[in-house]
Amino acid sequence: MNGRVDQAAAWIYKGLWRLIVDWLRVPPAPTLPAKTGEKVKTFHPAPGFLKYLKFWFWLVLIVFDGLIALGWIIIFSINNVVGLALLPLFLFVAIVPDIIAYVAIHLRYDTTWYVMSERAMRLRRGVWSITEVTITYENVQNVKVKSGPIQRGFGIKDVIVETAGAGSGNGEQGASVTNQGLIEGVADAEHIRDLIMRRVRASQSTGLGDEAHETRTGMAWSPAHLAALRDIRDEVGRLHA
Repeated sequence: MNGRVDQAAAWIYKGLWRLIVDWLRVPPAPTLPAKTGEKVKTFHPAPGFLKYLKFWFWLVLIVFDGLIALGWIIIFSINNVVGLALLPLFLFVAIVPDIIAYVAIHLRYDTTWYVMSERAMRLRRGVWSITEVTITYENVQNVKVKSGPIQRGFGIKDVIVETAGAGSGNGEQGASVTNQGLIEGVADAEHIRDLIMRRVRASQSTGLGDEAHETRTGMAWSPAHLAALRDIRDEVGRLHA
């Protein structure tokens, strides 16, 4: 029976998804500029993340609908006529929000995208208000893996990417704000963390780009030239901090 219910819900959601995508003009999967032959990985959170969201959905649903049922029982026990008259309203309040929440959960999952190239990553989520963040590996300061016991029960973890931020704006010299990029609900969090850190190290080792940059005259930037340019860049950044 549950299988048939799931199939019916999936069929209904598929039709709603098409309508919502067209109505709100939800863009397709994001992309990143890449060189020819460069590997670009585009993916959703793991299926366990959808199950994790549904777990909280059903937990809240049981409490919410239980309170509604309890309220109706109390009213019905006091006055049967009033209780029967209010029954359609109670059913509406109990069922409609559940349907909306169920659709919202699937929309959240289907519109969450992660894109990783060899130079940067792009994180997008949202339907009504779409948030898209692009992080270059050279700006990454730290990468953490975080998970709670319920997340681990569904085989998922979050990867938190910390980047250097701008000045705090409170007048303090050298103060900065740490920005974060969240890759939530993935099954291979440690692998993603290690992959990001490898690309961070590769980006830092090349500094301003490739090991050697040819100029218009055909000359190449040596590692010493790149080191001097990095020192100038850091000094200018400190002066403007």
